[in-house]
Amino acid sequence: MSEAESVDVAICVPAPGDADDFTAAVRAGMDLHKTWVDPPDTAERFAAYLTRTAREDHVAYLIRHTECGELVGFVNINNIVRGAFRSGYLGYGAFASHAGRGLMSYGLRAVIDAAFGEHGLHRLKANIQPDNAPSLALVRRLGFHREGFSPRYLFVDGDWRDHERWAILAENWPHRRMDV
Repeated sequence: MSEAESVDVAICVPAPGDADDFTAAVRAGMDLHKTWVDPPDTAERFAAYLTRTAREDHVAYLIRHTECGELVGFVNINNIVRGAFRSGYLGYGAFASHAGRGLMSYGLRAVIDAAFGEHGLHRLKANIQPDNAPSLALVRRLGFHREGFSPRYLFVDGDWRDHERWAILAENWPHRRMDV
């Protein structure tokens, strides 16, 4: 299991034993995610999530608060293309119990370190709905740059939603570790 520690959070690869914590956190924060993401809210959906994220073209992490051990959020790197492209799409969400405390910034920073370090990626992309102010603020804080706008880009919560396209390159990662 891969772990990286930050100020108040630790990241780890999700496992079957995380199902109860994860699905309970999702159900407790349904209003937080409704039109932006649809994380697994049942044991069956969590098992399917683990199967999908175990594929070679996906990586998943849970973010836990180091003091209380509770889940802060999750981050997925989806549709990873290796070879000359070395790129992937970020998907993430905070859980209501720890939202608004800045902990997702630390967790996502640790995942991006892993993406550019141990996973050898060169480019990470995040597609974000224009009205998702917390997510837009998060990627701006971490140094992502807006690359464009895609109308009716993804089907989320029963409708085609517009998305802004944001990206960061390994050489522009401001928190890049020198040993990578």
